[in-house]
Amino acid sequence: MKKTIFFAIAGIMTITSCNPAKEASETAETNDDVILHAWSWSFDTIAANMKDIAESGYAYVQTSPANTCYVGEGGGKALFSQPGDSVTGKWYYYYQPTDWKIGNYLLGNCDQFKAMMDSANKYNVKIIVDVLPNHTAIDHTAVLPDLDAAVGGHDKLYHANGFTPIVDYNDRYQCTTGEMGGLPDVNTENPDFQHYYMTYVNDLLSLGVKGFRYDTAKHIGLPSDPLDSLATRNNFWEVATGREDVKGLKLAVPADSLFIYGEVLQDKNVKEEEYAEYMDLTASAYGHALREVLDKGNFTADSLMKWHHPVDGKHLVTWVESHDTYANEHESAGLTDDQIRMGWVFLAARQNGTPLFFSRPAGSTRENYWGNNLTGARGNDEFKHPEVVAANKFRRAMSGKPEHINVTPDGAVVEINRGSEGVALINLTNTPQEIALPTTLNDGNYTDKVYNTDFKVTDGVMSGMLKPLTSYIIY
Repeated sequence: MKKTIFFAIAGIMTITSCNPAKEASETAETNDDVILHAWSWSFDTIAANMKDIAESGYAYVQTSPANTCYVGEGGGKALFSQPGDSVTGKWYYYYQPTDWKIGNYLLGNCDQFKAMMDSANKYNVKIIVDVLPNHTAIDHTAVLPDLDAAVGGHDKLYHANGFTPIVDYNDRYQCTTGEMGGLPDVNTENPDFQHYYMTYVNDLLSLGVKGFRYDTAKHIGLPSDPLDSLATRNNFWEVATGREDVKGLKLAVPADSLFIYGEVLQDKNVKEEEYAEYMDLTASAYGHALREVLDKGNFTADSLMKWHHPVDGKHLVTWVESHDTYANEHESAGLTDDQIRMGWVFLAARQNGTPLFFSRPAGSTRENYWGNNLTGARGNDEFKHPEVVAANKFRRAMSGKPEHINVTPDGAVVEINRGSEGVALINLTNTPQEIALPTTLNDGNYTDKVYNTDFKVTDGVMSGMLKPLTSYIIY
């Protein structure tokens, strides 16, 4: 990211790189793809909606974990059941592996996974699978015999420290070898485990999977991290990204042909730059800053022109919210769908970052976060809202165009210019806003792609009226 400067032009806050006039006429390195996180959608549901997904402009769909998992609460399929509910279950059971093979009771079996892949190929959509080699189910006795046998016995499956709860998440030994939230820590340095896990990964690749999201990645040790007493080298990431083989087995395709990113949630003493040597990373602090802006309805409520991360934006996955911020502590669940959409348009319109759209449950409200409360069902319609679709397509159309961002003095409206080719306008507030903002578009009359609203550029200034919590795409 180039150094940013802040200055006023005719009372307008302008946030830009140095020499904006030159920048607007040049090309720039851009991230052009967006990801749909089909959270808790079954493989059948994803397949059935693949046409809509493709037509909505998503290059990737991220599935929830596909591995064999703990069967909780009698196999009920509620997203989150309460005592006395007629349907029981919890969404997070698929984050509790009992084996690393394709298929589980919550999302579908291996044949259904294959059918989803066939649908993805038909519509030219790439599939990212959420993978989690870091831990097993809380009830470790539920681990299946094939896994125990493959790693040399149940006691070889876990770190020596693997049942010791993490007390200090900033202590790298505890963080990378200890029990997180009751989930016992797998000995990811055991070559027998690595071989078994990579067999699962390669099985997914053989079916056409094009990427992976590594859950709890910061809990898997780096070469520079302290060793567990049962490990001789912290080489999991070398193996997982194909730099090394394990017992003659190697990642089946080159890692640079895949989209691989890690959930490395930011905190003190997290080695983001070392993790970034292996994969792209989640921009968790940036998401928090964006939600602060949306909550306040004011672009100046936090700094969004820096990534809040030591890694540059080209190698970050950005989001307004994640499944964790929505479903765990409900940190982001109070934001309205309109607010989430404004945040999404901002992320999708930007030059860098790879935005991930989290699909909220169908029927969810700000009072009922779980909505229809059924794992496997499609989320609500927001993933294909016309503004979301327009922003997704704008991003692809603006490939190679540098960004230049202007904001009204009160922070109510943000304007993302992409070279001299296009503009995204976002009203962050719940009141109408009349604007007169500098722009890199040529003088002329313009009509936005969603609402057919007219805007005019005269002497380099764009004027027009924006409805509350509405975005406009112009190119």
